[in-house]
Amino acid sequence: MATSSLMMREAFVALAACSFESVVSFYERLLGRSPQPYVPQVYAEFLLPGVKLGIFRPSADHIEEFDQSKRAGLSLCLEVEDLDEAIAHLTHIGYPPEGQPKTASHGREIYAYDPEGNRLILHQSKSYIRES
Repeated sequence: MATSSLMMREAFVALAACSFESVVSFYERLLGRSPQPYVPQVYAEFLLPGVKLGIFRPSADHIEEFDQSKRAGLSLCLEVEDLDEAIAHLTHIGYPPEGQPKTASHGREIYAYDPEGNRLILHQSKSYIRES
C-alpha cells in the first residue's frame, strides 16, 4: 500500500482579527516593523525568525467561528533575548502582561494578550539568562 504525505512549501500562523486594524497596529508596535504584504481591512503579514505571521479579517459569514468564547488554545510563542525588556516594551505600547514572569526548567516566561485576546507567550531561554 502506497503512502503519501502533504507536499508543503511552507507553514505559517494565521490569526483571525475582527478588530483588524487594532490587531495589526499592536503587532506593528510589538515587532517594530510594518507588515508586508498589507491589504487594509483584509490581510497583513509579518515575517518573523522561523515563522510567518498572517493576520486576517474573517468574512462576515465566518465571524462566529472566531468568537473568543469558542477559541482554541493557540498561543503565539516569541523567544526573546531579554524578557524584562520585552515586558517593558509591551507595557510601553499599552499591553502590559499580567502577573510576574514564571521560571521553568527551560527558562523564564510571561503571558500577554493582543487586542483580540490571542495569547502570546514571551519566553527567555536559559541560555540568555544572565546570572546575578
